[in-house]
Amino acid sequence: MPAPILLTETTDRLRDALGPDLARLTIERVVVGLFFTGVTLAGGATGACATPLRSLREAVCCPSSAMAMPFPGKMRGRPAQDLLRLLDEPDGIRRAVGIAAMNALAAAAWDRVPHPGAALRAGEDAYDAAAIRPGEHVVVVGAFVPFLKALKQAGQRWTVLENDPATLKPDELPHFRPAAEAPAVVPAADVLLITGTTLINDTLPGLLALARPAARVVVVGPTVGLLPEVLMAHGADILGGIRVTDPDAFLDTLAEGGSGYHFFGRSAEKVVLVRTTAKRPALAA
Repeated sequence: MPAPILLTETTDRLRDALGPDLARLTIERVVVGLFFTGVTLAGGATGACATPLRSLREAVCCPSSAMAMPFPGKMRGRPAQDLLRLLDEPDGIRRAVGIAAMNALAAAAWDRVPHPGAALRAGEDAYDAAAIRPGEHVVVVGAFVPFLKALKQAGQRWTVLENDPATLKPDELPHFRPAAEAPAVVPAADVLLITGTTLINDTLPGLLALARPAARVVVVGPTVGLLPEVLMAHGADILGGIRVTDPDAFLDTLAEGGSGYHFFGRSAEKVVLVRTTAKRPALAA
């Protein structure tokens, strides 16, 4: 099956940005961790993606789990562009590895091409960059704990769209709406906060298309890479991702079951990419 539109457009942008160098970039290390998957290229550029563990529910023995994993023990030295083929896979571990590789290539491409429509701010949190004002209705797609905590502390008006209400605390359930109700909920948002995991299951294009043009749209998480043009063309205003500062330590942390609480401020820093140009009508999903 072909890769979803956002992943296809991003890889096309990468090929334009990297040119002949794309064929020369190779994989140094891949880690599929409990919470995040990471890919480091020779030279140090590193990307990440949330690990979709739910896709392994049927992998209850070695033969079945082996089918979910791409090239175990054979990653190092492979051309990085080989892993971009995994974006064509259905959502799951293989696609997560492909997205992590795509984000590593985006990190490698960052300094090679201009990004006139976006400003990078290192060390800033995407929630702060959203500049949510009192009284605005915030819709959160996915139970992103730091955002829910901040919204509760601020006394903000908010709704959370989530597939699994069991991920929410009792005081959050009154704000819960099933993810299937997105067409009714998202257009009412003044601020739309979307987790980057929607890139894995290909729900992001539809969500971006549902947002009102005046809404501030934030896509956040380590799954979001340093290549803003495609997501911003589809309606995103702020991208909250990461920049890995110590690749070996970062992947070691992922391999030991670490999450953002363990790598931020140590082997990676938060970054936001903020739109600097007027918002145009989002591309059709």
